[in-house]
Amino acid sequence: MKSSTQLLGAVSAFALVAMSSTPALAVGTTAGDTITNNVTVSFEVGGEEQTEVTDSDTFTVDRVIDVDVNFTGATPVAVSPGQDQAVLAFDVTNLSNDVVDLDLSTVLTNGVGANIENITVYLDANGDGVLQQTEIDAGAITFLDEVAADDGAGSETIAVLVVADITTDAVNGDVFDIVLVADAHEAGAAGLGTEIVGLDSTDANTAGEDTILADGNGGTGEDADNDGDFSDLGQFEVAGALVTVVKSSRIVSDPVNGTTNPKAIPGAVIEYCIAVSNAAAAATATAVNVSDDLPADVTFTESDFGIFVDGSATVDNNGTPADPSDDIATCTGGTDEEGGDASFNAGAGTGGLDEIAGLLSDIPASTTRSLYFQVTIN
Repeated sequence: MKSSTQLLGAVSAFALVAMSSTPALAVGTTAGDTITNNVTVSFEVGGEEQTEVTDSDTFTVDRVIDVDVNFTGATPVAVSPGQDQAVLAFDVTNLSNDVVDLDLSTVLTNGVGANIENITVYLDANGDGVLQQTEIDAGAITFLDEVAADDGAGSETIAVLVVADITTDAVNGDVFDIVLVADAHEAGAAGLGTEIVGLDSTDANTAGEDTILADGNGGTGEDADNDGDFSDLGQFEVAGALVTVVKSSRIVSDPVNGTTNPKAIPGAVIEYCIAVSNAAAAATATAVNVSDDLPADVTFTESDFGIFVDGSATVDNNGTPADPSDDIATCTGGTDEEGGDASFNAGAGTGGLDEIAGLLSDIPASTTRSLYFQVTIN
């Protein structure tokens, strides 16, 4: 007999304890599961094996409610004045160990409310962060139904899109902060279940399935620790074009003085310059169309000058090209009225006036482009 058993002798017992159990509680263990721990004790008396004694302990896994919301796009998302269906992409995750419904709500926490409209949420069916027509056809959503418990399979994370319309009153540099909040509700019933309420920190554990709210907060001010919801913020920033136009004129010649100190008398040739500028840090202005109604007191004549579209005119303080003759000679992309970039349209203007129309190249920030032409005073 071993020395340890000799010390016990015939009046005591040498016990060998064997314990078996289900796996220990792990992240994702389903709420309501019972975990049973079985223990077996074997022993001898006087060197003879005795009948083993056993016992077990069973407890119920409590329900842990935890929710996560994560903005997945690059921030800020650039938008334009007048843009419809601008998109912020989010992932909503049920980190709970039970199936839940997730109520979804949005809060505009920064920005002029009148300049952003129709804030809605859509299911991002393919998770690409882009609003598809099929997703629009499926309709906006206000909650996620029967979101799977956190088991690592991925079904507990659902991609959604917060969509809004930017009004034409929005200007360059406007910022709109939109918070998406997901709030845990009871699952299992048709539609959105009731909001889940957990034990207070002062409540004692019970033998049954208790509910513990274990969520943090998203730092947006729209949720708090241990309240069953979570939030994250997405941001739109308006990158608008700040376009201004200056129209000016100069006298090129007159029938009396020629080009020497010409005067604005009948028969004089007048050059009009229409300079279109885009401000610093603005978004590029595209599809820039110029439409100019000619006064009835002047007549456009093609002559040798025509209509020119200047790709990058320099404008002085008077709004005219710094050196019109140089601009004419080096006009990049410029053409006369036959070339398609600019045209004279008799009677096509307001009230039947003659019209000069031109399509300018895209105008990036801090850039001016111009259209200029000549007319004769009647």
